[in-house]
This record gives sequence, structure tokens and C-alpha cells, in this order.
Amino acid sequence: MRLLMWLIFLALWGVASAEPGKFWHISDLHLDPNYTVSQDPHKVCPSAGDQLVYNAGPWGDYLCDSPWALINSSIYAMKEIEPKPDFILWTGDDTPHVPNENLGEAAVLEIVGRLTSLIREVFPDTKVYAAMGNHDFHPKSQFPAKSNNIYHQVAELWRPWLNNESVALFKEGAFYSESLLDPSSPGRVVVLNTNLYYSNNRLTADLPDPSQQFQWLDGVLTNASQAGEMVYIIGHVPPGFFEKTRNKAWFREGFNKEYLKLVQKHHKVIVGQFFGHQHTDSFRMFYSDAGEPISVMFLAPGVTPWKTTLVGVVNGSNNPGIRLFEYDRATLSLQDMRTYFMDLRQANVQNNPRWELEYRVTEAYGVPNASVHSMQAAATGIANDQDKLQRYYVYNSVSYNTAACGETCRMEFLCAMQEVDFNAYYTCLSNAGARSGLGALLVLLGMLLSLHVLLKP
Repeated sequence: MRLLMWLIFLALWGVASAEPGKFWHISDLHLDPNYTVSQDPHKVCPSAGDQLVYNAGPWGDYLCDSPWALINSSIYAMKEIEPKPDFILWTGDDTPHVPNENLGEAAVLEIVGRLTSLIREVFPDTKVYAAMGNHDFHPKSQFPAKSNNIYHQVAELWRPWLNNESVALFKEGAFYSESLLDPSSPGRVVVLNTNLYYSNNRLTADLPDPSQQFQWLDGVLTNASQAGEMVYIIGHVPPGFFEKTRNKAWFREGFNKEYLKLVQKHHKVIVGQFFGHQHTDSFRMFYSDAGEPISVMFLAPGVTPWKTTLVGVVNGSNNPGIRLFEYDRATLSLQDMRTYFMDLRQANVQNNPRWELEYRVTEAYGVPNASVHSMQAAATGIANDQDKLQRYYVYNSVSYNTAACGETCRMEFLCAMQEVDFNAYYTCLSNAGARSGLGALLVLLGMLLSLHVLLKP
């Protein structure tokens, strides 16, 4: 009898241990502490700038950054959907899109602290790996390549999530690396300060390796390989290009090239990359020099619904989104990705902030998991199947923009997805434009030939 009970225990333990782990990824909360439901369209939210906000609702507006009610709802929705994640990835941008003179260092730290307290309150026992966003500094985006007060203060705010070595390193450059808490997971999370590479950061423009972060990353990944560890890399500003307008790169070109070199060199230990900044839901493929897919970067949608003011972007708002990954604890391999969203229009009309499953990547693209090769298959499907392209386009704005993705849209989305390198991206646009132009010419010639036949006596 005792042997039977032991066998049952082992069988149940085996089933439990085989269950996938889960972790949340949230990004771009962008709290606007002055959001007000007002009948005066001038007074709803400073983050709307000069735009007039009519019929603002309690859960936010597509022209504004997040009210506290929206952010509070998003974190508690995470708790309801998956209350015991193995950990949380938080990739930054906490303050509103307002001029520097409307914030100040104290205000930035107060907002970062307020959101940190909320996450710790809702998930008191959960490890959080957090990265700073370009809006988590004053002046915004101007991250220095040296120790400063904001790095020090944020390190102290996040001390409950960091070991002593990480606190010290964060105070110097706002980056760090730690092992996953689960001793059965040979895994490591690397948190980068990619704001140092941002094209809007004037302080690092002429530096070859700001804060020696590239040198440090090379060493961390080398050590991980020697120790048999697998790695997740997280950061805020991603390399590559924005899909919603042409030729908009986030990194300076030299930094982009250096990051790509490190991914190519260490891709065997990099299981996934997780970034934010764009507010859109998309992914990026990385390739070897021989053209083989070697890594994938997932870009999380923002919680903020704020409409971007970037030149060339049409209809640049999004519904609020949060993201849950399933992974194999033994290998860190990504098994699935689910995006949950709030339909902001509906929430305001019904005064009911419902968070619903928007899609899961395996079902949406017919792939077995969220690995590099599965995401390459998804990318190929999106490129070759108009229905999958349209699905990807709608998910990009978290089901806010359901307009048709035409030829120009297709070109910009696919080139951004498949080409992170500057030259390769420009070549992709050029080749796609040439194909599009040839197609249009053939259509025109066909029309002229038909007209000639009709008019022939």
C-alpha cells in the first residue's frame, strides 16, 4: 500500500513539474496623474497636448495617457487572470507625454515609486525584473552614461527585487543581470538600459560604448554559455525600425549594429528578447549572416492608449494591453504567448473595465509554440497570407484599428518585422517598392491593352 501511494505521489509530481511556467510582461503604463473626466475638452489630460478631448471616459481616452483607474485595473486584471506568475517583466515608461518643464526629477521619481508600490502591493511575493524607459528620467530620454541621482533612487525603490550586486550596478548604469529564482531553471534575466542607445539621447551620441554596457553584456552572455544558462534579455527602447511609419529607427546606427553583432555571437543562449516603447504589439526576427533565423524579439503593447504624435503615423492609438507567456522551466523555451486587452470604447460606455483574451500566438498563426522557428513560420505566413497579415495588423493596435492593411502598410510592417539591420531594412523597402511599382505598371499596361482592343475598329 505504501509503495502504491509513493508511485501515485511520483506520478502526480511528474505531471505538476511538467506544467509550463508563466510570467507577465507589461510595458508603457504612462500614468497621467492629472487625467480628469471633464466636460471641458481643454482640461481632460495634459498628455493630449493641444488636442481637444471630447467625451472622455473614466477609464481613459485614446488621446491621453493612462488615468490611475486604468493602470490599477490592469495590474489587478493580471492578478485575476494569473495570480501566481513565476515572475514579471516590466519594461518601463511610467510618466506622461508632457513637456519636461511640466514634470521635473521629483515628479518622475514619485510616479515610478507609485507604480512600483502598486505592483508590490498586488504581487507581494513575485520577483519583478524591471527596466527603465526613456520617460523615466528627467529630462526625458537624456540618460547619462554615469551614476546619477535618478539611478540611485530607482535602485532603492526596486531594492526588494534586486540583490546587492544588482543594486550597485544599477546605480552606475541602470542595468543588471540575475538568475531566475527557481533553482530548477538554468535561466538568467539580463535587464538592459537601451535608453543609452536611443536616437533622441544627445548625451551618448559620440560614445562608442556608453557605460561599457556592450562589453558587460558580452561578458554576461559568455559566462552564461560556459555555465549552461539560458537567457532572457529585456529592455525598453528596441533596436530596429517602427512599423507604423517609414525609416523610423530607435537606436543610433552604430549602436544598432553592435547589438546585432552580440545577438549573432550569443544567440545559442538567448531564448527570448522582450521590449516595449512602441505601444504596439509586434515582433522582430534576427538572422545569421547566412539568413538562418536565430532569435526573436517580442514587443509588448502599452497599457496607455495614447495616440502617438510621430510624423507619418496615421491613427496611432491602441487599446490597453497586457501579456502572459508560458514557458518550459527547464529550458526557458517559450511555449505560448497570450495578449489580454481592454476595449476602451466599450469600457467607457458600459463603465465596466473588462480585460479579455485578444489572441494566443499558437492559435492565431497556427504554430506549435513561440520559439524562434515558430515565429519565423508565423512571419512567413503573415508575408504570404493576406488574412494573417490583416490579423497581425489589427493585433498591432490591440484591436483598435481594424482598417485594411494595404500594399504600403504591408511593405512597412514586413520590412520592420524581418530586417533589424539598417541596410537590410532599406534594401527591403527598396525591393518591395520596386515590386509594387512593377505590379502597378503591369496593371496599367493591361488596362491600356484592354482599352486598345475595345477601341480597335
